[in-house]
Amino acid sequence: MKNDADESLRQKRVLVLVFDGIEEVEALAPVDILRRAGIDAIMASLEDSKTVTGRSNISFEADTLFPDIEPESFDLVFLPGGPGVLELIDDQRVSQLIQSFDQSEKPIAAICAAPKVLAAFGILNGRPATSHQSVRSDLPQPSDEPIVVSDHILTSQGAGTAVDFGLRLARLLTGDTVARSVAASIHAPQ
Repeated sequence: MKNDADESLRQKRVLVLVFDGIEEVEALAPVDILRRAGIDAIMASLEDSKTVTGRSNISFEADTLFPDIEPESFDLVFLPGGPGVLELIDDQRVSQLIQSFDQSEKPIAAICAAPKVLAAFGILNGRPATSHQSVRSDLPQPSDEPIVVSDHILTSQGAGTAVDFGLRLARLLTGDTVARSVAASIHAPQ
């Protein structure tokens, strides 16, 4: 049986779902910040290849393919936005993963249009959330705040809030001291 001390010493792990049509800044800025904070942020491609091409035609390589992950080994799942994210509403793999995290009350993070996917899965019922303005009316309890934390669900508005969102995720997983250190190292306002 694990004790709290063992759990606090274990490196935290974040599963970042990546896909074609992703908003590059919303994926890569938080991943960079999480890794600077010492968090094992793993980008798992939902495509048939590790190479993902974003909305601005920037290609990058994921760390692994989605079928190769062990979801239970992650502390948080993060779903970036972009026009490609809306196709995930019909992806049973993503639905099952998100539902499992929600039932376990493990943190779920979504930015830009991705909160619409959470809403489609029923995850946002009874919870305030924010998103890109283009999909905000699709949320059950929309908020105009840049970042909203409701229970174990964290949502953010978009590319312009990606750095702050990454810092919020780092703070959640590593504490205030580490998050402040990362913020200072990148000259982010605190």
